[in-house]
Amino acid sequence: MILPIFLYGSPVLRREAEDVDLSATTKEEMHELFDNMAETMKNADGCGLAAPQVGISKRILIVDGNDLVDTFPDLKGFVRKMINPEIVSESEETIEYGEGCLSLPNVNADITRPKVITVHYFNEDLEEVEETFDEFAARMVQHEMDHLDGVLFTDKAAPIRKKIIAKRLQNIAKGLTRTFYKTKLEK
Repeated sequence: MILPIFLYGSPVLRREAEDVDLSATTKEEMHELFDNMAETMKNADGCGLAAPQVGISKRILIVDGNDLVDTFPDLKGFVRKMINPEIVSESEETIEYGEGCLSLPNVNADITRPKVITVHYFNEDLEEVEETFDEFAARMVQHEMDHLDGVLFTDKAAPIRKKIIAKRLQNIAKGLTRTFYKTKLEK
């Protein structure tokens, strides 16, 4: 089922998401949510989606790099579904790259992030995983994990870029934006 993607200005995007109580959820519930999130993300031509972006304030995310293999061949087959992810280590080496977000349509900015991260999480089968990601895979995971803390990529943009995109963000928050995918603005 395609869910609406909450837009900039919706309070759920600024809330710190709650941990998923693994003892009170089932694999079937998680599979259904991840299937809905994946369908929503693909419908919007996205490569990642965090649960707060679909109005669910839980520490859940999905990333899928398969549509980016022309630019990043190492992302072939890269799909991760994460519950309660935590970064356990990150490299001192950083890399800058342009980012965008389905919740902030038509907004982009160069963002500097650690090049390599190690993440502890539970997968869609509620199995514990610790995995290291680098380059663009690491960026995708970090971008979505920021959503779980109520942080948007624009918060990490250079001050001059923040000034340039401020009006666009205001317009999104007022509902003055158009997308080809299903969205929702909650006040």
